[in-house]
Amino acid sequence: MKVPRRRLLLVTLALATLALATLAATPLTAVGGGDDGQDRHGVRGGGTSLVAGGTGAPSYVPVMTKFAFNWAGGTGRFECLALAPSAAAGTAGSGNFDTNAMYVTGTITSAEIKGNTAILKGTSVVTGIGAGANRAFTLTVTPGGPGATLVLVVSGMTFNEIVIDGEIAF
Repeated sequence: MKVPRRRLLLVTLALATLALATLAATPLTAVGGGDDGQDRHGVRGGGTSLVAGGTGAPSYVPVMTKFAFNWAGGTGRFECLALAPSAAAGTAGSGNFDTNAMYVTGTITSAEIKGNTAILKGTSVVTGIGAGANRAFTLTVTPGGPGATLVLVVSGMTFNEIVIDGEIAF
């Protein structure tokens, strides 16, 4: 089968254009190869978690958090709202997480990925427990949906959390 030269030239030109467009759309960080520990693709997550052990001894009041974070292109944000029930355990309403115990809002200034863990650091404003401005925080996360983990260290406190709804990805 003989293909006209003009048609062959047009098909070749179209394929070359497609290849160049694909190459141009590929992020440069994705072609670097290797793992130098620095974030190459972004870290993001959002959902609901439970703080392991709640408030701790002696009362063990449960604490639920609503969290969201995103790191990409050298910049990021972190939000975490901790809620506790206003009613005592065993009473009506004790399963309603309706009291704002703590709120952390901040800027992520660095991210590092080490295997199956991402470590995000930044500064925040904290209200409620541990309140203050310019509070350094470290958020260590593992990827996945329910069962993934977060460890937030802020205002001298450490919160070990387990995701019950949502997802963390990197």
